[in-house]
Amino acid sequence: MPVHQLSVRAGENLSWTANSDQIYWTLGPELYHTSVAEAFNADTESDTLKVENGQNIGFEHDAMVPDTTVAFVGGQVITMNGDTVYEQGTVVVRNNKIVAVGPEAEVNVPSGAEVIDTSGKTVMPGLFDAHAHGGQGQAEIIPQQNWGQYANLAFGVTSIHDPSNDTTEFFAASELQKAGRIAAPRLFSTGTILYGANGPGYTSHVDSLEDAKFHLERLKKVGAFSVKSYNQPRRNQRQQVVEAGRELEMMVVPEGGSLLQHNLSMIMDGHTTVEHSLPVANIYDDIRQLWQQSDVAYTPTLGVAYGGIWGENYWYAETDVWKHPKLTQYVPMDFLVGKSMRREKAPHNHYNHFNNAEVATELQDLGVEVLSGAHGQREGLAQHWEIWMMAQGGMEPLEALRTTTIDPAKVFGMDHALGSLEEGKLADIIVIDGNPLENIRDTDKVTHTMVNGVLYDATTMDRLLPEPRKRKGFFWEE
Repeated sequence: MPVHQLSVRAGENLSWTANSDQIYWTLGPELYHTSVAEAFNADTESDTLKVENGQNIGFEHDAMVPDTTVAFVGGQVITMNGDTVYEQGTVVVRNNKIVAVGPEAEVNVPSGAEVIDTSGKTVMPGLFDAHAHGGQGQAEIIPQQNWGQYANLAFGVTSIHDPSNDTTEFFAASELQKAGRIAAPRLFSTGTILYGANGPGYTSHVDSLEDAKFHLERLKKVGAFSVKSYNQPRRNQRQQVVEAGRELEMMVVPEGGSLLQHNLSMIMDGHTTVEHSLPVANIYDDIRQLWQQSDVAYTPTLGVAYGGIWGENYWYAETDVWKHPKLTQYVPMDFLVGKSMRREKAPHNHYNHFNNAEVATELQDLGVEVLSGAHGQREGLAQHWEIWMMAQGGMEPLEALRTTTIDPAKVFGMDHALGSLEEGKLADIIVIDGNPLENIRDTDKVTHTMVNGVLYDATTMDRLLPEPRKRKGFFWEE
């Protein structure tokens, strides 16, 4: 049977007309089609039909913006705007933006505002998980309640960047979140990785700058502002992806891959970040000087740190994870108890995340942006483990909090809108029943989570504002 490639462009959602004489496919918002007869009349030398008739069938929808005014009054306010902290402060939110931040005595609470008494608690920006993974759907169906995302919100994670997920499912969920149709953090992703090795079914061949630009363009069409360069075997291939990112104004985050020389070439070639930890216990002046002179950020994902037992396993060994009051509400026990109840113990020096965290601290001290990313290891809670492990490596509490608030916002080009509590920024805010500046392990005691001005009771995940709405039960609860 003769075979012809329909198009040099990628596509999804192949479908046929009833009489099978036309075939259709999509790329992001663009619809393509051709006649089957025309396809087989194509130039037999190229075996490719160049279809240029993409038609934009996308539509616009208003983002969900609540019509409310909320004031968080009386508690400590960690602004993440430099080192500004108010011992007794007020944060005022109108609709989805912060309109006032300051000492309680100096900020007027508008008449009619919904007042949240935060006395004895801490108010700070929502957490940004800079390396998240987790399902947004299955078989291209997006659930109305995704228990993994409810867990993220319950733990105060209000933004995630997922550097490897299913393209169609993730960006569909992202649009639904913006429209207020599902409860979730702000959802950002690279979509499916640009995988260089053969075999998985989604290999992205890159042998030229034009190849690299094609792959970035197809992902940009579906909503990506970043791509993940993963196992492109030759350095010139990785450089072509980086150059394509520069030309198309997209970020390129690479898979670290547990090879030090590989990591160092990624830094020299100007990737946006290096994902995953350096696979060494110590670094010396050569690496310090190299990295300090770059603009490359570092996301060590300490929960899956190289060079020893994963950091995640430390928390299973040292704490009763399966008893955590939030996890038991938002994670099915079948998923929770397997790894967390039957835990293994080991001497602390077998966990290399301590060394990896010390390296991260050294780099942060040199001006490198260090980001916390939980790698999807334990729904919501793992982002707090990342913060706590940064502190184990020597970061002061405020420095550890930078890795999950203002610094990821800076690296991903969002610090004009996210990452700190400042007038004019978007209202992503959490309330903590404790003081993480005195005890960093208080960060997971989240009582309220606000995303884009929508306020949740983090204990029950009932929506408090704009219109109160009780959370529906999950399948294991019913």
